[in-house]
Amino acid sequence: MSNSHSDSYKAAGVDVTAGYKAVELMKGAIARTNVPGVYSGIGGFGGLFAPNLTGMKKPILVSGTDGVGTKLKLAFLADKHNTVGIDCVAMCANDILCVGAKPLFFLDYIACGKNVPEKIASIVEGVAEGCVQAGCALIGGETAEMPGFYPENEYDLAGFCVGLVDEEKILNKQNVQPGDALIGIASSGLHSNGFSLVRKVLGVGNWDLSVFDKLLGSSALETLLTPTKIYVKPILALLEQVQVRSLSNITGGGFFENIPRALPEGLQARIQKDSYPVPQIFRVLQSVGGIEERDMYNTFNMGIGMCAAVPADEAAKAITVLHEAGELAYKIGVVEEGKEGVVLW
Repeated sequence: MSNSHSDSYKAAGVDVTAGYKAVELMKGAIARTNVPGVYSGIGGFGGLFAPNLTGMKKPILVSGTDGVGTKLKLAFLADKHNTVGIDCVAMCANDILCVGAKPLFFLDYIACGKNVPEKIASIVEGVAEGCVQAGCALIGGETAEMPGFYPENEYDLAGFCVGLVDEEKILNKQNVQPGDALIGIASSGLHSNGFSLVRKVLGVGNWDLSVFDKLLGSSALETLLTPTKIYVKPILALLEQVQVRSLSNITGGGFFENIPRALPEGLQARIQKDSYPVPQIFRVLQSVGGIEERDMYNTFNMGIGMCAAVPADEAAKAITVLHEAGELAYKIGVVEEGKEGVVLW
């Protein structure tokens, strides 16, 4: 690529040589994500991956795509760019996990106003860390420098993940039964949802966020930027040892939108609000913003990032398996007949 440059394009705001430098800077981070099946390095026109289908009767590919959303505004404010990539991977990998799929590979897309190689490499460093946590490979991506479309100091980040599951192991919500226990796995905080409301409540960009440090007992900015937890490894362990009927990723829409997606028609979730500790950040947002309780549970994860429906007699075992995998888990409710979707009590 040393012979590729364009003074005219650079004068228009696009520096192709900066892109080449960014790729060189990120190669080490990408190499950390290599897993069996990676068939080619980055830089080609497509990422190649050879999945291991041994023992599978009917392998099914599962894909998911998402972005980080307006949480990126906090990264811009803090000038901290090496964690939002974890959010990006999490939003995709956690979704495909809900059908029982193991993530295989990930590709990212970064669009920016100005390609600063060190910043792009930092973003990809986070993506690579997310892939390591998810046990998948980062096999490609794209960085688009778009002057006049994005401000120079801002960017957008999105990606997609592809996973694999044997057809007979696909999680089917039709298997959920009245009386099943709902096991909630703790979130790491806000994850990557509801940040338009967060920014409105906390006045991000207009207020001194240190005002909220005392309320939280920690740095508000660091708390807000805490990456989304990636549940791949603990959930795969759970699937091996417990009869999991269905899984729901508690993302945008909170409890009220996501838990019903993992329940068949005619069944609802009864959630016991005091069955687990709600992180302080949610209490602060509700108090400062004067937000109704239902809106909190319909916007945020409220401290639960993933919810599993399991037979009642396997609830204790499920919690033990998750604890052994390093996750805090609680029985947060029960499945019952009804049409409300979610009932809080």
